[in-house]
Amino acid sequence: MINSCALENLAKSRGFCRIIFKIEQLQLTTKLCFAVYIKDYLVNIMVVVMKFGGTSVGDGKRIRHVANIVLNKKKKENKDVVVVVSAMSQVTNSLVDISKEALDIKDIERINKFIKDTREKHYKAIEDAIKSEEIRNEVKKVIDERIEELEKVLIGVAYLGELTPKSKDYILSFGERLSAPILSGAIRDLGEKSVFLTGGEAGIITDDNFGCAKVVKLEVKEKLLPLLEKGYIPVVTGFIASTEDGRITTFGRGGSDYSAAIIGYGLDAEIIEIWTDVSGILTTDPKIVKNARRIPKISYIEAMELAYFGAKVLHPRTIEPAMEKGIPILVKNTFEPENEGTLITNDLEMSNSIVKAITTIKNVALINIFGAGMVGVSGTAARIFKALGKANANVILISQGSSETNVSIVVDAEDVEKSVYELKKEFENSGLIRDINVDENVCVISVVGAGMRGSKGIAGKLFTAVAESGANIKMIAQGSSEVNISFVIDEKDLIPCVKKLHKTFIENVE
Repeated sequence: MINSCALENLAKSRGFCRIIFKIEQLQLTTKLCFAVYIKDYLVNIMVVVMKFGGTSVGDGKRIRHVANIVLNKKKKENKDVVVVVSAMSQVTNSLVDISKEALDIKDIERINKFIKDTREKHYKAIEDAIKSEEIRNEVKKVIDERIEELEKVLIGVAYLGELTPKSKDYILSFGERLSAPILSGAIRDLGEKSVFLTGGEAGIITDDNFGCAKVVKLEVKEKLLPLLEKGYIPVVTGFIASTEDGRITTFGRGGSDYSAAIIGYGLDAEIIEIWTDVSGILTTDPKIVKNARRIPKISYIEAMELAYFGAKVLHPRTIEPAMEKGIPILVKNTFEPENEGTLITNDLEMSNSIVKAITTIKNVALINIFGAGMVGVSGTAARIFKALGKANANVILISQGSSETNVSIVVDAEDVEKSVYELKKEFENSGLIRDINVDENVCVISVVGAGMRGSKGIAGKLFTAVAESGANIKMIAQGSSEVNISFVIDEKDLIPCVKKLHKTFIENVE
């Protein structure tokens, strides 16, 4: 028979999470003891993953502010915390620029200046974030080593005249690899144990699809739980991971959110908190509509649609890992931590507003493919996607008329030329396509809301509002989830259209 002392020891051990006991075989008194200890255990070991974006760690003072937020979570709320951090603001952009310059211009003086500026920026952050001279010197040593490493890579690119996806990922990884030691040092300066790790060191293993890596193995429990057990706060680089043999990979721009979701998934976290510079997800872009509102609660599927169709608060890939395990995501404002933010859960919470939010995507182009020869011909769509795949185009929307004589596709503006070239090449002399034309002065507007599912008359009300704004719809697409309707209009009509939609579906609904 298992005694209460053994149960207490078991409940306090971190290996308990996945152990299943045959409770029915225990005596009643032992069951009660077991329940008490398990309740206490669950309260004590719940892990919170906190991700902080580039603006949150934009300078040394902000980094120290973030460290205080983290400590508040650990001490006052008695939580085990894993921190995921982005590069300091504008650092990743500057790394992208200098890598291109190293390849194209090959100006060593320009590289030297970039290295000098980068060192100064991070040194200044260390001075403002950390008061202890000893910890400052320790962190500066790490920063020096990594900046010297970066300098060698950039000079290598300049001399070799080659920038592969692998070397580009390596260069872009330095943003997070420079910010993580500073935040970890600030946490230590405030009296808590902390250690910094890259995504790979934290157990995120990917394939070698550099620039947009896919996770193939997760060892975050094995890597991070022992550190949490010893009282450490791990600070993990967002955006980057590594292959099985240790080569650095990235998840693409904005991938730090995804890193946090993956770590939360691997640790069965209680919650994933995304700390940014806005107070949650808003009903639309506040730059367009000044009285845009915070959405208190939203479903995974709604948040996923919003992220994909232009809402920049979350990376589109963030939602799926959390949704798979039902882990809530909380979007918070680093600079207004008392604000409740937006909670993302599995609940399709209906509200008086059928539409929850309106998003926009600019810098896109509409490709129209015409041809009566496509009617009834199987495999035409497959050939279209094959051509777009060869162009490495990011396809945002696709729509086909019921007559099958035209197909409309929205892609990123930077992908238009390659896409049209590959499409013409694919259908050359096929007799299927008569013409391909491009409209580059367009944008995408998406309206999202669980309340649209099954609601009668929503399309009519939507298109009436669009017409009243003076906009003309060029293309329409609706996802199978029925929580999103997207359409294409001229970019010049974007602002009045969004304002009219927001007023019709959100402001005028009590």
